[in-house]
Amino acid sequence: MKKWLKYLLLGLLALIIVGFLIFFIWTQQTYGPSEEMTRLVEEPLQKDGWVVHEPSEKSKVGVILYPGAKVEAEAYSFLAQQLATEGYVTGIPNMTLNLPILNSNKAREMMERYPKVEDWYVGGHSLGGVAAASFVKDHPDETAGLILFASYPTEGSSFANLETPILSIYAEKDGLTTESKIEETEPLLSSDATLYEIEGGNHAQFGMYGAQKGDLPAEIPAKRQQEIIVRTIHEWIQN
Repeated sequence: MKKWLKYLLLGLLALIIVGFLIFFIWTQQTYGPSEEMTRLVEEPLQKDGWVVHEPSEKSKVGVILYPGAKVEAEAYSFLAQQLATEGYVTGIPNMTLNLPILNSNKAREMMERYPKVEDWYVGGHSLGGVAAASFVKDHPDETAGLILFASYPTEGSSFANLETPILSIYAEKDGLTTESKIEETEPLLSSDATLYEIEGGNHAQFGMYGAQKGDLPAEIPAKRQQEIIVRTIHEWIQN
């Protein structure tokens, strides 16, 4: 092998390694739970790679929520705790490299652990919602509906012409998944879709992890936005 070709290949290999290291470091720069969240939930219940909250009585309805990209599962612990209080087995998974799009089938783990749960609602926040939509689209007989937080399906996972129950919750002050983007992607939702706007809410407060780059300031407290989310999900499931 000519020396110049050998050096070229070694240089390309070095670039690939450096690129992967940069990507890996980027995925580890995560948004963790805020101080407010840790006050509201003293100790997130981690169980084999999942934050899980169970209701006080046995339930046949479960909710699985995929976190947003680079957001730690614990940042949604208050949401999970409150949903459990309403009677739902609730789980938020840790994701490979903190990117839910790499784990779209993660919900199956929770389903296998709770075989007595009959109705599973799978959803997610932002990129987590994209992954959840893919799972629900591919598993219509195993899921009862899709829940989107500041998110929408891709064209490849379109629910147009389907009757899948979908709840899409978005926020007025979301600087990342804007209202115009929600309107633009509404045709990708099913004929049985419900859209709900949180007035004064923003992108980051779908979890509790503090401010997020590119987002707009919220006009309501994080706890209030979380309570609205829980109430909206509960009413939607019950109806």
